Amino acid sequence: MSQKVQALTLVQHLEELRKRLFICIGCLLLTTIVSFAFADLLHAILLKPAGKLELIYVTPPEAMMANLRLAFMAGLVLSMPVLLFQLLAFITPGLHSHEKKIIIPAVLAIVVFFALGVLFAYYIAFPYAISFFMNFTSAQVKPMFTISNYLSFITKFLFGFGVIFELPILFLVLGTLHLVSAAFLRKNRKYALLIIAIVSAILTPPDVVSQIMMMFPLLLLYELGIWLVVFSQRVSRRKE
Repeated sequence: MSQKVQALTLVQHLEELRKRLFICIGCLLLTTIVSFAFADLLHAILLKPAGKLELIYVTPPEAMMANLRLAFMAGLVLSMPVLLFQLLAFITPGLHSHEKKIIIPAVLAIVVFFALGVLFAYYIAFPYAISFFMNFTSAQVKPMFTISNYLSFITKFLFGFGVIFELPILFLVLGTLHLVSAAFLRKNRKYALLIIAIVSAILTPPDVVSQIMMMFPLLLLYELGIWLVVFSQRVSRRKE
């Protein structure tokens, strides 16, 4: 009898998962279609930090494929609230109350810090980076960016900064779960510096300027993460 109940429960979970995946895929498809319809507006937004820059395309399908990739990424961002809600709705019923107190605020903080990272890159880091590269223009050398290369460059740049801004939240969650300590993070700063350099090289376009511009915020975020771990440990000691 218990095996039947367990099997039924498993089937119910799989059915619920199927429904939520269907909702997520449908929402992503809808937001992608809407984003594709406003591709010109998205181009204007992404071109704004670069100033007066004209994009070209060198193969017949290049512009359309670039718009499709951009629409998919924009659709993913727009559908993120629905995707996160479906994820939380699926996993929270199986969590204990103290786990819910950690997971739900952590997910919300992840969204906020990712948005802060993207805004920091869009308004501060990327304008300086693109200005640096534009300084190499001359009478003989003029900037002729293809739409695919530019959109790939800026989206990877923005996404990379959004990811690195999650570092303090990661440290806070790990500290709350007693998986890392502030002493451990301070002791391994030199190794963290090496990892930060590698991560910066992976998440940014393949140029030294972008990598350096990401390393400095990462170092600051690492130190902020240490203080958040200290805070979480003090809270845990007070509760004990």
